[in-house]
Amino acid sequence: MLLTISTTHAPATDLGFLLFKHPGRVNTRQVASGTAHVFFPEATPERCTAALLLEVDPVALTRRRGKPDQDSSAHYVNDRPYAASSLLAVALKEAYGTALTGRCDTRPELAASAIPLEVRVPALRCAGGHDLATRLFTPLGWTTTADPVPLDPPEWGMSRYVDLRLAGTLRLADALNHLYVLLPVLDDAKHYWVAPDEVDKLIRAGESWLAGHPEKALITRRYLAHQRALTASALARLAEADELEPDEVDNAVPPESEAVPPPLAVQRHEAVLAALRESGARSVGDFGCGDGALLRHLVAEQGIDRIVAADVSARALAIAARRLKLDRMPDAARNRVSLIQSALTYRDKRLAGLDAAVLMEVIEHVDAERLPALERAVFGFAAPATVLVTTPNHEHNAVYGMTPGALRHPDHRWEWTRTQFRDWAGQTAGAYGYDVRTCGIGPDDPEGGQPTQMAVFTKRKAVLTTPEVIP
Repeated sequence: MLLTISTTHAPATDLGFLLFKHPGRVNTRQVASGTAHVFFPEATPERCTAALLLEVDPVALTRRRGKPDQDSSAHYVNDRPYAASSLLAVALKEAYGTALTGRCDTRPELAASAIPLEVRVPALRCAGGHDLATRLFTPLGWTTTADPVPLDPPEWGMSRYVDLRLAGTLRLADALNHLYVLLPVLDDAKHYWVAPDEVDKLIRAGESWLAGHPEKALITRRYLAHQRALTASALARLAEADELEPDEVDNAVPPESEAVPPPLAVQRHEAVLAALRESGARSVGDFGCGDGALLRHLVAEQGIDRIVAADVSARALAIAARRLKLDRMPDAARNRVSLIQSALTYRDKRLAGLDAAVLMEVIEHVDAERLPALERAVFGFAAPATVLVTTPNHEHNAVYGMTPGALRHPDHRWEWTRTQFRDWAGQTAGAYGYDVRTCGIGPDDPEGGQPTQMAVFTKRKAVLTTPEVIP
């Protein structure tokens, strides 16, 4: 199996820094399926190519699987040693693991930059036709060529294999993650047992692009070997990450006459923004802003003069700043936004004095024993006039096909039912002088309710009394 990556970025040999491989050496390592070699067939300042060659050991592969349950010859006579598949994707991760994360200490600015790239996989099984490769890679910014490989003799027609060529200007880390996910998707046959941790791998590798992909349902289903429970879990997690439509979990295609509902993320953002507009808030805090999914909508709101975005993760704040293109904003727009690192379980004067605060999909990430501290810091100390809180409705998980008790995201500490959420909202409002109303967001299921629930807290106005005049 062979995969080559080329660049004409000057100097092109910087590709070696990004891949953590010296262009003048051959790097060899053992992987689960055989031996992986990384070498550079060309390395000049004008053009550099890194080649990953995987030599598959079919005997070792069969032994690792254990005793075959059918004719053992089928485990030796197959296309795996020759055509790119999930074996190559695993070898890619082993060979270029650090590059997949986007980290490069010696060239950090280059790792963060889009550079001209050319990728070739000369023999790739493409289950579903060669046009599927175009449908998968082109939306990601690639110019895609997938030439079918003819059978021998030629009169037999074309094979199910393609010579895949990609060209585009992308970050190398993004390119590698595209290949890591989509090679096994095109092959549609994983060589190893797909366990629940494959969901985590998919979410990590596709975090910046999968949710917006027009073929996301197909990609998720194939990557997870058509295991319905894992597919449902992955799509539910992506929905909670503000990306996917919840109805795509079941791959439901509505009739043409039926309107397609907007994604859950859009509905959630619209509900939050509508509540902010109703409150008349001019200064808003995005508490637990993450990588800025809501923040970009707040910036676009003309009625908001000041935005304070806070998160405990410095990395998330850096992504949010990049997502907003903060460094390229006009001064007037940039001065409206403050990004600060802060934990919501501690008092922070920088979060006080705001008209409104939003905690969108935040509280479920806080340990239950730390939740009272968050309540004191937000409702008691910062005390904005309006507080909006959204969180998953645990009862709706059954609609996603999730097993009882399963949570939508591995970082969720807990998830509440509708009754639990209403009880918490009422107790918190009473303790800190707020009125509260709760509502649901998203498609309403007769039994599970809506996937997201929201509470709108409004600070009670102090009642001024006139002193009694004693005659």
